[in-house]
Order: sequence, then C-alpha cells, then structure tokens
Amino acid sequence: MHPSRGVLLTRRILSRRFDRSSVASFASSGSSSDGNESKRINLFPALLSASVVAGAGFFVWKRGFGVRVAFADARPPPKDVDSFVPPKRADLPTFSKDEIKKHGRSAERIWVTFKNGVYDITEFLESHPGGDKILMAAGGSVEPFWALYAQHKTEEVMEILEELRIGNVDPKDMQAEAKSKDLSDPFHNDPIRHPALLVNSQKPFNAESPASLLLDSFRTPNDLFFVRNHLPVPEIKIAEHKLTVEGVGIPKPITLDVEQLKKKFKKASVTSVIQCAGNRRADMNEYKKVQGLMWTGTAISNAKWSGVPLRDILIDAGVDPNSKEIKHVHFEGADIDPTGKPYGASIPFAKAMSEEVLVAYEMNDEPIPRDHGFPLRLVCPGNVGARQVKWLACIRTSDVESPSHWQQKDYRAFSPAVGFGDHMDFQSVPSIQEYPVQSAFCTPVPNASGDVITADETIDVAGYAWSGGGRGIIRVEVSPDGGKTWFSAELEHDSEQDLEQMWAWTLWRASIKIPEELQELDLVCKATDRAYNTQPETASGIWNVRGLLHNAWHRVKVKVNEA
Repeated sequence: MHPSRGVLLTRRILSRRFDRSSVASFASSGSSSDGNESKRINLFPALLSASVVAGAGFFVWKRGFGVRVAFADARPPPKDVDSFVPPKRADLPTFSKDEIKKHGRSAERIWVTFKNGVYDITEFLESHPGGDKILMAAGGSVEPFWALYAQHKTEEVMEILEELRIGNVDPKDMQAEAKSKDLSDPFHNDPIRHPALLVNSQKPFNAESPASLLLDSFRTPNDLFFVRNHLPVPEIKIAEHKLTVEGVGIPKPITLDVEQLKKKFKKASVTSVIQCAGNRRADMNEYKKVQGLMWTGTAISNAKWSGVPLRDILIDAGVDPNSKEIKHVHFEGADIDPTGKPYGASIPFAKAMSEEVLVAYEMNDEPIPRDHGFPLRLVCPGNVGARQVKWLACIRTSDVESPSHWQQKDYRAFSPAVGFGDHMDFQSVPSIQEYPVQSAFCTPVPNASGDVITADETIDVAGYAWSGGGRGIIRVEVSPDGGKTWFSAELEHDSEQDLEQMWAWTLWRASIKIPEELQELDLVCKATDRAYNTQPETASGIWNVRGLLHNAWHRVKVKVNEA
C-alpha cells in the first residue's frame, strides 16, 4: 500500500532541513546546546493531537531545617509564539477575506489564514493528527482554534505552516478585523493568577507551582497550586450551576444545585495530590524528544478537598453499589471546546464507589477557585489529574469508557517502540488512571545556579514523593554521585493516612556530606512505594512519544567550590 499524499507531505517536512532565516526573528528567541541536531527540526510532535498535552518537572524546598545554599527558580523564558508574525512575501499574491472564504470545507482546495499569511492545507488534511477539526478553520483564521490547543504554539508549527504558504491577507481586511479581535478572545474572562506561578502556556493557561515555595506547606496554598487547563475557564454563577446525574442503573436522571448538594449529603474531606500525567516531561524530552508542554516537575500539588462522596450521590440516584452492569462512570465539565463538546473523562466504577472519591466544593477549607473547578470538581485520589474533571456538570454511569477525546485519544502511554510518524492505535493501550511512583528534588532548585560553600561541608536536599493508587511511600533515597552511594531521607507523611491508603504526598529531606573528590554533585533521588515499586534509573524503558508518566530518577547538578 502506498502512503497518502498527506503522509508524504508530512514525511517531506519532517525530513527537511529548514532555512531558519525566514523566521529568524522568532527562532532567535530559542537556543540549542546540540550543534548539528539544532539544525534539524522534528516537526511532527508539535502536531500530534488536537488536545492539549500534559506535563513534566522538578522540585525543591527549603524548610526550617537550615538550608545552606539558596537557589532561585529558573527556566528559559517561553518562546513568544503569539508575537510571531509571518514574514512579508512580496513574491506571493494578496487575497481578500472574501476570496479566502471561498476556500471553505466544501471547496476543492482548503485555505486557512494565520495573521497576515494565507495557507493551502489541502495536502495536509489526511495526516492532521486532530482529524477534521482543522476544517473548522477552513476559509478563515486558525488563530481562534489554536488559542485552545497549546501544542500549536511552537516554533516547529510556525515553520511547517510556512511550508504551506500561498499568499498574503489583504492589509485592509486585517485592519478592519483588528478592532474586534480582543473581544473575540475566548480567554478574556480567565481569572487573574498569582505572579509566582511558572507559566508554560498562557492560552489555555498552564502553570507550575514554584519549586522554591511548593513545599513550604504540606498543603499547597490555593494560589500556588499548579494549573492545568485544556480550554477557557468557564464563568459560572453558583446559584445557576446544576449537576446532572444519569445513566445505566439510574431509573430517572436527577439534577442538583450546589446548595442542594451541600444540604442533602454529609460532608467529607480528603487530603490528596493532583499530578498532571505529563509531570517531568522536560526530563524525558532531554533523554529523547517528546510531544507536549515541557513541564519541569512541579505540575503537582497537594490540598485538602471537601465535598460529597461520589458513592453517596450515585446510591441516592438509584445505583446498585454491587452492579455488574456498570463498568465506568463518566464526568463532563462546563468547559466547552470549539465544537461544542465539553471536557470529559471517566474512571472505573469500582474506583467511583470508593469512599475517598469526592464531588468537591472546597479546596483547603475555601470555595474551590475558578482555575481549579469552581463550583464543583471531581477529586479522584490516586489517579492522574486528567480524570479529575473540573467545573463538573454531569455524572453518567455507563458500561463503556467516556467517548471524550481526552479519554480516547490522549493520556495513553505508548511503547518506546512507537516513534514519531508511526501509526498510533489508541485502542491498543489502556487509558491512564493511576500514576506510578514518583519523587523529585525541591532543594536545590533544578536549573538554578548556586555554589556549595566548601567541599567538606554538607548540602541539605529536600523534595516530594508520591505514588498512585494510595500506595504510600516507604522510603526515599538520595545519592550525591549519580547513584554510586546512597543515603536515606527523613520522611513526612500525612498523619491521618496510612501506607495502605495514602493519597497525600510524602515530603522528604536529607543532609548529605559532600565527597571531597567531587567537583560537581550529581544529585539523584528515587522513591519506593508500599508495593515495592521503585523509580527506574533512566527513561530508556518508559519513553513514549507523548512524554507521559515520566518517573525516572530525578537528577540535579550542583557545582562544588574548593575550600
């Protein structure tokens, strides 16, 4: 079988060495440490999905136990793709908006615009990873849709787009449109965020907790809790918000408002971690290129959640807790994509009936903030963040998984044998639910500069550890020399939880003597959970194209000054 024209186009673009001069003003904002490889651009990962990708990262803390070396949070500034303007092309024709509209989804040739550029995407349609969603922009601008899908905002996408350039938008049309552009921004009602958050994406907003502040409190303050949004934050009036409960085993759908939920059911609380499935993706990307937002390790936080046990709501609606017919429970949020579909996910019925799973309305004893799901969110301790649906509007029992894009075509980790450009059979791998064992440094802060005082002193290190499924952390070990020698860390657990059902994280600390012969510390940490699962040494056996579930040993380099 011969590959389609769209696939051939993708392969051609993937294999091409681009002349960066056409986007020099944009490309100059980035840098590479890899001489030859910096010239080859792998474009396919930036286009793999029409959904927003997940996270990765690092951690560090300083607590009251006397940190000798202070480090500041540091990361390369994000590339300002929003400010990128396609180069002027006097060699190409100019088209009016009316002419461009004629090349809509039913036309023989499909055109789209991006700022001042006009592009013919006809040959790319077959291989577009987001399927026919791209046709929503046919005959018009891709910008309103790209605003919802952060993976498009990369240098690689800008370059692949220029390969499809056929013309320029009439400047007169652009001037007329500019007056109303801000009003059409789907993110204009997003909330104000804490300036300490480390931003990975502005639209939709995705940001990590600052490593230097993350572990100052066992429970992460609401303002510093990491934010993972896939779509614009909905503006919800609590008095008008309704929660619908329906599906298999429910005789008649029920609808509850927030006040009814509070009055009708007994309040319960749980302290639980939420961690993005892509946490520490940047580490995996250093091993081998992956797709997604480059979370550096603080796409994880810990909070006290209060609300109603999901089990109680389902039983009240008529669900038999021992039902053999119900296999999954679906959840839909009030955040809506451009097609009118809500963000959705599902969890197994057995997990849904566990007492720790809540429909929460409070976070750290306050109403849940807008970024974290106001007024209602599902809290599913032990599972990845993608299943803990925010702005919860519908609960649906079913015999199958949620049909949502984010359940079926994202948040599934493939084998290392599946590379960029390979066919991805999403039904060949199960959706991610529980997270594997994880730990990372919070002190010293990764990617920061700092010096240890003398070679014969000690260095204080600290961080977090956690494992999905309620599997408590039994030990964290730290090495100053890349794993040759190990030291056990002191652990801090949630006093109200035990190793068999530990939903909160474990904070850890250690004071390590600096070996005299080392000029640079290769700090390593690894955790082991109650099931004796431990972190792998490298990403070799767990690498996947989407950069999910990275939990290899966490490493931080620190230079040592001579005495």
